[in-house]
Amino acid sequence: MQRNELTKFDLPDMPGVYLFKQGRKVLYVGKATSLRDRVSSYFDDDLIATRGPRIVDMVTKADRIAYEPTPTVLEALVREAALIRQYRPSANSEGKDDKTFLYAAITREAIPRVLVLRGKDIDFTRKTMIFRQGLTLSDAKQKLKALYGPFPSGAQLRAGLRLIRRIFPFFDTARPVTAQGKHHRAQMEFNRQIRQYPRLSAQGGAFDAKSYRRTMRKVELFLAGRGKYLRNMLEKEMRNAAKEERFEDAARARRELFALDHIQDVSLVRDEQRERPEHPAGIRIEAYDTAHLSGTHAIGVLTVIEDGAPVKKDYRTFRIRGATKNDDIASLKEILLRRLAHPEWPLPKAIVVDGGRPHKKAAERIISEAGLSIPVAAVVKDERHRPREIIGARPAGISETDAVLANSEAHRFSLARHRAARSRTLRGKP
Repeated sequence: MQRNELTKFDLPDMPGVYLFKQGRKVLYVGKATSLRDRVSSYFDDDLIATRGPRIVDMVTKADRIAYEPTPTVLEALVREAALIRQYRPSANSEGKDDKTFLYAAITREAIPRVLVLRGKDIDFTRKTMIFRQGLTLSDAKQKLKALYGPFPSGAQLRAGLRLIRRIFPFFDTARPVTAQGKHHRAQMEFNRQIRQYPRLSAQGGAFDAKSYRRTMRKVELFLAGRGKYLRNMLEKEMRNAAKEERFEDAARARRELFALDHIQDVSLVRDEQRERPEHPAGIRIEAYDTAHLSGTHAIGVLTVIEDGAPVKKDYRTFRIRGATKNDDIASLKEILLRRLAHPEWPLPKAIVVDGGRPHKKAAERIISEAGLSIPVAAVVKDERHRPREIIGARPAGISETDAVLANSEAHRFSLARHRAARSRTLRGKP
């Protein structure tokens, strides 16, 4: 396949999974923050140096590309694993076997746990854990209810499970929940307080097994890559609970639906960026964002991304002074002018702003009037505050993944600083 053939597949600029195919045969499965940007990277001139001959051979053999958009990168992660398990593509598994991959496993016990296991620690025939150093014999006989994977990246699997647990709290203890010592029970209680573990006992004193089974069903659906079915189930739960005036249950289902669409999976975006060595090193990106509530406590921030990683020591916060409330472009101009008044701060290779073409043009005007030549990219969000369009990334010399990562980090930091400013005001501090 050649680069000029890409246009016929109309790849969107959104998260998802992609499949390189030769006829009906699936050669390779991957995930992406931006399907359009990720797939196009397979046609760069230096592909053999950055991906190796196996991937070059796969791209050469492929004659079509299929894809599935997903609402978030997190869902792309679990969908990728499900498709790899389904198709066993040669380019994904060549030179490897099940023993080298990682899996998410759900134990078959009174209070199920979600564990991360290597293939070498699983008896796939009996669906049990294999005895190894550090396990007791009872652990080794632990039966497994379900297995999800294989996941090519262990770091991404663990990051993904942490994100899932924020929505649907589950246990992931090394030992069974009912066999925890005093120290471990204290740690479990701490995790419960920060909403990472469910409550061990309900109001009446006993563990709410029924509620936990419902939670685990949702975890299973998500790990199986059935996000659409899970959303439909939650919407039905919410409607039925509201109809029956079970308002707490309706509110919980609503919160879970919202979290599925708004989960901050920046860690997965960053991991994907680090998997892509074809990007030139040393690119410093500054990203800008503002946060306010009805025009009050307006905060502007500057964050820095370098080589795909945040440089937090260079983050800056600006309290918006001159702009009228809710005027994002005026706020952007103000913080850019104040930033450019600091020539001692290192200048970036590119700037990313939150907003559309008017925000991009406003930033370019300020930079030009300061006598500088720094390209600007803009990230446009949809109604759910997810990246819908990236403007000017490639002309700015950065990938769309770079732009999304920088914008997401600026948005996260601006919200954190805004909350801190509001909290100080409520406590009567300046």
